[in-house]
Amino acid sequence: MERTNQQIAEKLNLMAELLEIKGENVFKVRAFSRAADTIDRYGSPLSSCDEQSLASIPGIGKNIARKIREIVETGTFQELEEEKSGIPDSLIELLRLEGIGPKTVSTLWKKLSVQSIDDLEREARNHRIRALRGFGEKKEESYLKAIAVYREQSGRMTRLEADDVVDRIRSAFSPGTYEVAGSYRRGKSTVGDIDVVTTEPAHAVNPRLRSIADAVIDEGEKRTSVRVLGKRVDVRFSRPQQFGSMLLYLTGSKAFNIRLREIAISKGYKLNEYGIEDRAAGIKKDFAGEQEIFSFLSMDTVVPELREDWGEVERALARALPELVRQDEIRGDLHVHSSWSDGRLTIEELARKGEQMGYEYLVCSDHSATLGIAHGLDETALNRQAHEIEAVNRSSSCRIIHGIEVDILADGTLGLPSRALADLEIVIASVHSGFSQERDIMTRRVLSAIESEHVDIIGHPTGRILGRRQPYAIDMDRIIDHAQDTGTALECNASPYRLDIDDVHIRHAIERGVRIAIGTDAHDPSEFDHMHYGVTTCRRGWATASDVLNTRSLNDLLEWKS
Repeated sequence: MERTNQQIAEKLNLMAELLEIKGENVFKVRAFSRAADTIDRYGSPLSSCDEQSLASIPGIGKNIARKIREIVETGTFQELEEEKSGIPDSLIELLRLEGIGPKTVSTLWKKLSVQSIDDLEREARNHRIRALRGFGEKKEESYLKAIAVYREQSGRMTRLEADDVVDRIRSAFSPGTYEVAGSYRRGKSTVGDIDVVTTEPAHAVNPRLRSIADAVIDEGEKRTSVRVLGKRVDVRFSRPQQFGSMLLYLTGSKAFNIRLREIAISKGYKLNEYGIEDRAAGIKKDFAGEQEIFSFLSMDTVVPELREDWGEVERALARALPELVRQDEIRGDLHVHSSWSDGRLTIEELARKGEQMGYEYLVCSDHSATLGIAHGLDETALNRQAHEIEAVNRSSSCRIIHGIEVDILADGTLGLPSRALADLEIVIASVHSGFSQERDIMTRRVLSAIESEHVDIIGHPTGRILGRRQPYAIDMDRIIDHAQDTGTALECNASPYRLDIDDVHIRHAIERGVRIAIGTDAHDPSEFDHMHYGVTTCRRGWATASDVLNTRSLNDLLEWKS
């Protein structure tokens, strides 16, 4: 099995964290951490490289190169397993909590014998953590909040993780005989279990599922449940003539299904996963496809992304559903990074990647210098970058738009002076620090950026990282209203770890006439493909092509900016 760079980096980073928890040599910790960062951001797959090639990469060296080969061949390396054997798994799980790193875990372990999330919760609720030097009441509160978030998110997958599971199970089904349902099909930002409906018989599918599953939970003629890549997959076997009804039911949402059943009842029918029954005559009708059901109920077909009972049923009955934005209408990416800051591609490589994607334009929006960890750009670097972009644009069919992702500082000022921002074509302003500010302070901080004449887009407006960091406290209603007043766009960050802003805020924004800018925030070539996650999130927010800046031509986009 081929190991991705990210999988290799995760193992090395875990090694660094375990060493830090144990209080090992700081230089050894840094070596593993630096190697993990190097590999995670490396531009090409390393699984096929030999030790000598790996050792020649700056930041790796001979010792770690050997460990990388071990990971590629076995999935781990001996030294890591030895370190893990001396630390409870439940202690390592603490690292998944927001705001808790290896040093904190080490202190809690050594001072309070905390070895699990349950231990941490008990100590926090009994107010013992605040007695430790460097800790306090706010730390206790933040830990309890982080635990609640983790428990809420545990078991749910990002879209990227869900895609990995779906890709793995495809081989168990013949093409054209199945559909993935549930929250995955509806395009939710996180996914629970994977639900599949198939018309193939169980005796054909079950052996294939067994061959790819980590474990079989339950196996039968009507339903089979397995665990794949650690996640639950539920398969329902349907007769071909009832496939539409079963797919509709298992796609959900629960609220949508209830509302649809109410519509059926009002027309004298009973709707369930097997079809529609005329309650007076007792005659049952089967449906091989979903569209037939909507047509039977005299309504427009509701696409899966809208099935949340947010008014879509009433709009469908009135034949007034919006024409949602489509992937093939996207003409460019409004937020990417280059090697000038923390991206992996040069400006020329960005242009070639844009051409490969079929885009008219890409907004090169590297970090401003105030975000030190991202090797940001100051005025001098921006001027030099402008010359390189100009030269590349002469020979590229994909126009590189010169932009910046400028920091919104804690006091609401921007990380670059106005004279630097004035020369740029697109300015994205984002919060990258000070996430714990109070709601009113954070809101006024972002409002201040919106008021800047140079800011065109507010990047990832709530700052969330799915499964790891909750949105910071911010009044999005005020943000949306002010963006409307100033003509500022709000970003739908298409990274599967963000999807920020979410579908609810997108709908509120477009109802007020605020434009949405989809940006992949790509740092790596593979991340350009995340655009479809942003499009799906916008569709869930009822966005049409006219609501999304990415559907505009280059000239129209630059005219909007001006």
